[in-house]
Amino acid sequence: MASILVSAIEKRGHTVIPHGALAEERADWAWCCARAAGDVASGAADQAIVCCWTGTGASIAANKVPGVRAALCADAATADGARRWNDANVLAISLRSISAPLLEEILDAWFAGSPSLDEGDRANIAYLSGMEN
Repeated sequence: MASILVSAIEKRGHTVIPHGALAEERADWAWCCARAAGDVASGAADQAIVCCWTGTGASIAANKVPGVRAALCADAATADGARRWNDANVLAISLRSISAPLLEEILDAWFAGSPSLDEGDRANIAYLSGMEN
């Protein structure tokens, strides 16, 4: 699935910064997902996609990094909502339950989505950011 994911991201015009199994570094989910999230927090990447068997550990590891809002998405509607209402900047996916066609749908929704400008939605994101300090 990793090679399919990389191809799917690159065909959408994005650059991939590999971690874990795709790089010569520790491949355990906690380490590689935290590194990918760190790329977002540092500004080296605008967004990241992290994965593990269930996607849960990947999202937990990424959410430990200040400035990251990782969302575990199992379908396109959730990916769209995560980008819109949660201003999610890290997509977490399950390697166990995802298929190539479903991955395409999720990525289409994720990359087409943008954060809401609604005052209430922005207030929620500001509140979460304030909790990190």
